[in-house]
Amino acid sequence: MSKILITGGAGFIGLHLAEKLNKSGHEIHLLDNFARAAKDPDLAAFLALDNVVMIEEDLLNKSFIQRLDKDYDVIYHFAAIIGVPHVLGRPYEVLTKNVELLSNIIEFAQLQDDLNRLVFTSTSEIYAGTLKYFDLPIPTPEDTPLAITNLSEPRTSYMLSKIYGEAMCQHSKVPFTIIRPHNVYGPRMGMSHVIPILLERSHTLESNDLPLKVYSPTHKRTFCYIEDAVDLLERVILTPECEGISLNLGSTDNEINMETLANGILKATSIGEGLTFMPETEGSVLRRCPDMTKAISLTGYQSTVSLDDGLSRTYDWYVKNVFEGHGVTAD
Repeated sequence: MSKILITGGAGFIGLHLAEKLNKSGHEIHLLDNFARAAKDPDLAAFLALDNVVMIEEDLLNKSFIQRLDKDYDVIYHFAAIIGVPHVLGRPYEVLTKNVELLSNIIEFAQLQDDLNRLVFTSTSEIYAGTLKYFDLPIPTPEDTPLAITNLSEPRTSYMLSKIYGEAMCQHSKVPFTIIRPHNVYGPRMGMSHVIPILLERSHTLESNDLPLKVYSPTHKRTFCYIEDAVDLLERVILTPECEGISLNLGSTDNEINMETLANGILKATSIGEGLTFMPETEGSVLRRCPDMTKAISLTGYQSTVSLDDGLSRTYDWYVKNVFEGHGVTAD
C-alpha cells in the first residue's frame, strides 16, 4: 500500500482518481482549497471511507510545506488555475500562480523521505502553437516540437504555464511523470466544457422535435471517459519505465468532429431532433488527437468505455445531480 497525496484532489479528475486508488488499497490524502472544487455528496461519500484524509490548504501559502507529512510515496499535482473564463479574464495570474503552485509542490516533493513519483498534469494545449504555425502530426506524439502562440493572447498564458511546468519537472531532480490530458469527460466535470454544455442544451429543449445547436461542427477531438483516464493515471505510477517522461492521456479511439459528438448527445438524452450548425468558437483549435502508442507500449493501457456509453453515464449523473438535482459540481 502506498501513501498518496493528490493536490486539487476534490476536483474532477482528482476525486475520480482518488476513488480508483482507494479501491486499489492505497492511503489517499486529498489537498484542496475549494476555490473551484465542490463540497458535494460525491466528495462527502468518499471522505467517509477508510484510509482517506482531506487537507484544506492553499498551496500558494508555502507554510503548508512544514505542516504536511514527509512520507508520501506518490504526489499527483492537479491544482491549477484552469478554465477559459479564468484564462481570458486573468491571464497574468494563470501564468504566475500556476508556476508558483508547481514550484511549491516540487519543493515539498524534494523533502519527501522516499518519493517514488511526482505526476504533473500538463495539458494538450501545449500543442496548439505547433498546430497553428507548423505541420502538427495527427495523431500527435509526445516528442512533437512545441511552439507557442502569440504572447499577447490571453490563452497563451495557460499553455505557457504548463510548458514552463514541464521544464521545471525535467530539471527538479525529483522522479516525475508528465501527463498531457486530451478531452477527459464524465460525471462531476462542471459546466464549462463542451459535453456538459451540450447535454444541458439538449436536456432543456422545449420540444423533442427542436434541433440542437452545435458550435464549431467541423472541429475534431478524441474524448476520453474519466474511468479510462484514471486507469492510465494509476498505471503510470506502477510502471518504472514511465519515470522521467511525458505521456499523452486520452482515448485510443479515432477522433470525431463536433457534429458527430452532438448526434451522440441527442442519442444519450433522447431529447431533440437534428442539428443547427453555429459559428466556430473563438480560440478553439481545429483538431486535437493524441498518439497513444507510447502509453500503450509502456503500460498496456487501452481505453474501454465507448463514447455512447460514456455520454449516457455522464448524462444520467447530470440529470440526477445538476439538471434536476442539487446543482453542485466540481469544475
